[in-house]
Amino acid sequence: MKTFFVSDLHLSEQRPDKIDLFQKLMEGPARQAGAFYILGDLFEQFWIGMDDQTEPNSRIISILRDYADSASSRLYVMRGNRDFHLNQEFATATACQLIEDPTKLVLDGETVLLMHGDTLCTEDTAYQSWRRFITHPFIKWLYACMPLSLRRKIARRVRSYTVEATMEKPEEITDVSEQTVISTIQQYKVQTLIHGHTHRQAMHALDINGKPAKRIVLGDWYQQDCVLIHDENGFRFERVATMLNR
Repeated sequence: MKTFFVSDLHLSEQRPDKIDLFQKLMEGPARQAGAFYILGDLFEQFWIGMDDQTEPNSRIISILRDYADSASSRLYVMRGNRDFHLNQEFATATACQLIEDPTKLVLDGETVLLMHGDTLCTEDTAYQSWRRFITHPFIKWLYACMPLSLRRKIARRVRSYTVEATMEKPEEITDVSEQTVISTIQQYKVQTLIHGHTHRQAMHALDINGKPAKRIVLGDWYQQDCVLIHDENGFRFERVATMLNR
């Protein structure tokens, strides 16, 4: 049985073609999978709550719900740095299962670790401090209690600030720390780590204390699109257009 993984779709009204492509994926090839995993940053704008009806939120929720209701596969969603505030209300609306970061699963007898990937970028100390603040349970509760208009205003300001801050950082700072990757693989006792966030699609072969391991990085959906598929032949990347044209 196939398992699909995507991350960093960053869907928005500014790129309707990507929303259309996502819908075609969910209505077609994804229904061949036994499980479908979204490893964070499904949305381009920060998720601020189910009461935010700004498009394309309602359309994306509808796509997910239709998939969960019509397909035999299981739908899993992990929070990313754009969707810190996804909660059970979202899970109920989409019929997905929210999973923690990190999460372990077993594929053909091998334990695999899933992450969004931002916590692996430990050399970006400013981001890690901000992340600890914004994901603190009290801050999340406080934000959820605010009026929608105020949450929108805060989200816009934070988005503007993070874009500017990221552009000023050296590329190596915004990538994962190799030592953190190794430590994480050792801590969770796995040989395969799958994550997104960095948008640097690749499969990296690793050697950790003489033992083989691999780090699979999911690409984003800005210029192209990236779907990681696991089946009896192992892991491979595929484009949605390729799957649709079969």
